[in-house]
Amino acid sequence: MNDAAPSHESNQDLVTRLKHLAQPLVESLDSRLRDQIDRRVDDRVDETLRSRLSVIERAIADLDRAIKDLQERVDPTN
Repeated sequence: MNDAAPSHESNQDLVTRLKHLAQPLVESLDSRLRDQIDRRVDDRVDETLRSRLSVIERAIADLDRAIKDLQERVDPTN
């Protein structure tokens, strides 16, 4: 039974050392993934905004034409 305790301690020590060695790699990967996700989200937001803005611009152009048509009907001398 005495052999089990030192073995467990050495396994725990090894796990702790591995975690300590792997921590910079994990942090680097985490940072890269976070940046990549942020870029993808930004790209999707930009794409959605462009799409919505183009719909709004078309609607404004349609309204502008409709107003001009109405103005010509009301005052044909314009």
